[in-house]
Amino acid sequence: MVDLSNYKAVILCGGQGTRIRELSENIPKPLVPIGERPILWHIMKTYSFYGIKKFILCLGYKGEQIINYFENYHSRNHDFTMKISDRDRRRFHDNEKEDCDVNDWEITFALTGLSTMTGGRIKRIEQYINEETFFCTYGDGVSDINLRELFEFHWSKGKEATLTGVHLPTTFGIVESDQDDIIKSFREKPVLSGLINGGFFVFNKSIFKHIEGDDIVLEDMPMKRLVRNNQLVMYRHMGFWQCMDTYKDFLNLNTMWDEKKAPWKIW
Repeated sequence: MVDLSNYKAVILCGGQGTRIRELSENIPKPLVPIGERPILWHIMKTYSFYGIKKFILCLGYKGEQIINYFENYHSRNHDFTMKISDRDRRRFHDNEKEDCDVNDWEITFALTGLSTMTGGRIKRIEQYINEETFFCTYGDGVSDINLRELFEFHWSKGKEATLTGVHLPTTFGIVESDQDDIIKSFREKPVLSGLINGGFFVFNKSIFKHIEGDDIVLEDMPMKRLVRNNQLVMYRHMGFWQCMDTYKDFLNLNTMWDEKKAPWKIW
């Protein structure tokens, strides 16, 4: 069984979250909370569960707040005692079980630019990738994905890149009727049959050669080039996946968490 602790996870944290501006006006989208912790923390906990504890955060919009969050992580999340004259020595009182693995996280904060596109952000962190393969995902989506299976799938295919395909639940009900307009079926928010890009990529280091600069969108030319070369495969995830794209998504994810019905909480 492969030891995933030898691999890094790159998380794209630089976007402005324009479709959820009521929440991301003052904080970067990855810091929008689910419960008492940012969605970024939830994503990192998923990787950490599988032994992946080396992270590269591609920062952009309000990235300094993400740095500040982790620099003051324990002070933000735990009771502590300190002397004013010696603020660097703090005695923390409550060491939550959920936080035991956080102490082992190694985070590289990469300042990848305010307006850099997704591909450009990945290109900028090339210097931090020494391994032949690395994980990558967006900073706004949670899932119960099995990252070990994803990694093994990637290696079994022998291609440069793997993306995770997920089902997208529609936000509308679907009504079906017969030729006399008699309704025969009403399905509330069914899951659509097609698959969309859910992130949770595995890339070989060769991905960097497909990205020329800051203005390159990962999902555009690099992906199209990989498709032309038959170097992109899809891992089909049939379980839970949800991005925080709108205020309604924010409410739904927080309701799941508050009711202890969060499928992505695998730790």
